This record gives sequence, C-alpha cells and structure tokens, in this order.
Amino acid sequence: MKELSLHILDLVENSIQAGATQIDIKIDETHLHTHIKITVTDNGKGIDPAMLAVISDPFVTSRTTRRVGLGIALFKAASERCEGIFSIQSRQGNGTTVTATFAIDHLDRAPLGDLGATMTTLIAGYPDIGIRYHHILFQDSFTMNTAELKSGLDTVELNDPAILSRIKEMINDFCKQ
Repeated sequence: MKELSLHILDLVENSIQAGATQIDIKIDETHLHTHIKITVTDNGKGIDPAMLAVISDPFVTSRTTRRVGLGIALFKAASERCEGIFSIQSRQGNGTTVTATFAIDHLDRAPLGDLGATMTTLIAGYPDIGIRYHHILFQDSFTMNTAELKSGLDTVELNDPAILSRIKEMINDFCKQ
C-alpha cells in the first residue's frame, strides 16, 4: 500500500469484521525518537491461537470469499522492511491489538498519508462503531473520540457531511505541523 493510513483502514475493517464495537487507533511519531508506532486495538471476538500463529501468512485467511489475506502480511512486511517491529496480541473474546513500528527516516517508509480522509471514511461508513484516534507528534497530540463527538451533537448525525469535513480538516491541520 502506498500510505500507512491505508493499512490502518484495512486493520479497522478487520476489527469490524471481528465484531468490534470499540476501536482505538494510536499513532506515536515520537516513539523512541527514531520510530513511528501505529497501534490498533479492538474489542472484537479475538483470534484463536491456531490462526494467530499463521495470520501473517498471505495465503491464510478467515474469509470465505477468497483464499488470500494480504492486509496483515503487507503491513508486517512494510514494518520489517523499515527496521520496525510488528506484533499481534489477541485473546478470544477479548479483542486484538496490532502494533507496528517504522524507522522514521527509513528510505522505504511509506508516508502516513491522508489520515483525515481515513478517519472520516471510517466514521461515515461505520457511524455506530466507537473510534478513538490519538496521534502524538513531537510535543503535541490530537485526540478524537466519536462517542464524545456524538454526545456533543444535538440533532445532527456524526456522519453528516459538514461534520465529517470539519473532522477531516482538524486531523489534517494537526498532521501538517
């Protein structure tokens, strides 16, 4: 994938397929002062240990529509290609956490991409899923919590185009720092 934000989108789609109702996305651009750390945690059904042992194999998937599952394999390869570390922790019934690091200045590291578009795509497509997005960039941080946003809206839905546009603008403004 051309952008790390597309990997995040794929991971969140996996979480939703696993029945998650709450998904936490954390991007830490100050991790060890040398790496970017991306963590996606969900409260889905979790992964059974046999599947977890082989989940980064592109020819292993839980899908019945096709025989390949490239998302996790590509994310792991992207991390390791950039002197990073990839891990998945999961317990059945308790959710899954996927973590990947990337050397900040590695020549092969993909850009973070359009995180505002990624987050608003997720909110628009899954307005009933709770999404917490936390991004740390140098001395600053940005946090968005869809549950808090929803509670602050009276009659307007969170996936209203004007609301989504404002969320996208706020995230992208933060990322431009």
